[in-house]
Amino acid sequence: MEENKEAYWQENLRLIFICLAIWFAVSFGLGLLLVEPLNEFRLGGYKLGFWFAQQGSIYSFLGLIFWYGAKMNKLDKKYHAEG
Repeated sequence: MEENKEAYWQENLRLIFICLAIWFAVSFGLGLLLVEPLNEFRLGGYKLGFWFAQQGSIYSFLGLIFWYGAKMNKLDKKYHAEG
């Protein structure tokens, strides 16, 4: 039983790390570091770099919340941790 708790926690930490890495890449990488090359393209009339800095990081964050929730539901079922 204790090894199940450890495995559950390790998989949870892995999911959290993936979410944080994606969020960092989108918000910092695309919104700040790569803003100039992305500004050569347009999305909905706005420069793509500006869009990622203003809207894209928010949409990515919301998407990650739903993805994490779905993955955690599967993880809870896998380890019989449903509440």
